[in-house]
Amino acid sequence: EDQPIYLAVKGVVFDVTSGKEFYGRGAPYNALTGKDSTRGVAKMSLDPADLTHDITGLTAKELESLDDVFTRVYKAKYPIVGYTARRILNEDGSPNLDFKPEDQPHFDIKDEF
Repeated sequence: EDQPIYLAVKGVVFDVTSGKEFYGRGAPYNALTGKDSTRGVAKMSLDPADLTHDITGLTAKELESLDDVFTRVYKAKYPIVGYTARRILNEDGSPNLDFKPEDQPHFDIKDEF
């Protein structure tokens, strides 16, 4: 079962396969995978109702926590492999001209295999 494990936070898709003890099948945070779980990350919640990109109504503290976890956990530990359509497209499907990719200061991308 060496399938890659992905999850998205704030529309950024991370490969969390290296953290499979947290995100793999039967692991504590498996519910976050395979979707944009921004709200769940912000609220530290695995409630299925919170496993969504929607951050409507989050408190300032939850939004701060979200940014902290996004930067210190996800961006620091896991490679970014893409972005959700919601992050790169406008509602009407046209390209979002304001889209900027995230930088990942800790990752060294090498074109060697």
